[in-house]
Amino acid sequence: MAEKVLMKGNEVLAEAALRAGCRFFFGYPITPQTELAAYMSKRMPKVGGTYLQAESEVAAINMVYGAAAAGARVMTSSSSPGISLKGEGVSYMAGADLPGVIINVQRGGPGLGGIQPSQSDYWQATRALGHGDFQMIVFAPSTVQEMADCAFDAFDAADKYRMPVMILADGMLGQMMEPVKLPEPRESAPEKPWATTGHQNKRAHNIVNSLYLQAEDLERYNRERFERYDYIKEHEQRAEEYLVEDADIVIVAFGASARVARSAVMSAREKGIKAGLIRPITLWPFPTKTIEAACSHAKHFLSVEMNMGQMVDDVRLAVNGRVPVHFFGRTGGVIPTPPEVLAEIEKLNGKAGE
Repeated sequence: MAEKVLMKGNEVLAEAALRAGCRFFFGYPITPQTELAAYMSKRMPKVGGTYLQAESEVAAINMVYGAAAAGARVMTSSSSPGISLKGEGVSYMAGADLPGVIINVQRGGPGLGGIQPSQSDYWQATRALGHGDFQMIVFAPSTVQEMADCAFDAFDAADKYRMPVMILADGMLGQMMEPVKLPEPRESAPEKPWATTGHQNKRAHNIVNSLYLQAEDLERYNRERFERYDYIKEHEQRAEEYLVEDADIVIVAFGASARVARSAVMSAREKGIKAGLIRPITLWPFPTKTIEAACSHAKHFLSVEMNMGQMVDDVRLAVNGRVPVHFFGRTGGVIPTPPEVLAEIEKLNGKAGE
């Protein structure tokens, strides 16, 4: 039985990726994820893998494209502005049906913003990381242990559905240390008969491409891809519920914000307020089923985020006007506190009978 070790979130993401079979890492330093790349630079050569600090984020994501096309389990990581630079390459990967893992340890923005924790890349991750019609699965861990678990889940989902997958963390989770039980290393990687590994005159050529000059061809592939997305939305929604069964006020929060919200829910319960928490684990597909179920008894929803209000749009879509949806957030790298969230819960409790 594996013992728990005390590790920093960024380093756990790297170690778990290695144990999941990642053997290629291409990245570029940027705060607050640099420890992840530094850890990879030390560990990757010891497991027979390749670490390369690219000349830019644009170069890094295109190296990911190349390794993925050859069938490798490959990863890159960055923080907010660096992820923006990778956007075109991620779209190319989606268009070529290539699996790969992209880690975003978010910082405040827009622009260079600051180096403090933020969740202001939610829209980018779930709506528009690149041009064209595509989606990617987005995992949002809230503990260092979950960062380790999500690394395995991300690589498995990427290979299963042949698409890019993002782990959306933030500076708080990346920099904090917690006890973690690391997953056992994978003994073998999945076979990828579509990969461009050389045919040795034993099979037809495999072609990896995202360019279709005939509009009808591109439409057909996009429709096929969205059929896959519909399947993912039906089968891959994940969320954690805490004291939701009888809750009048349901908080929806992900990642680091969910840790704060959970404390506020506990304090509200001590005051006799029926509060609960829904924590999305997948941001795409968004856990609409869990929120829809809570609409049967909830009187108010409150989205708590470290931004100016982004996930709240998805909460409103899932609630679909059945219950009022409210927002509370801090931005610019400021982390909300449990007393602040509790104060918002108390305000809504006063409106619960309205």
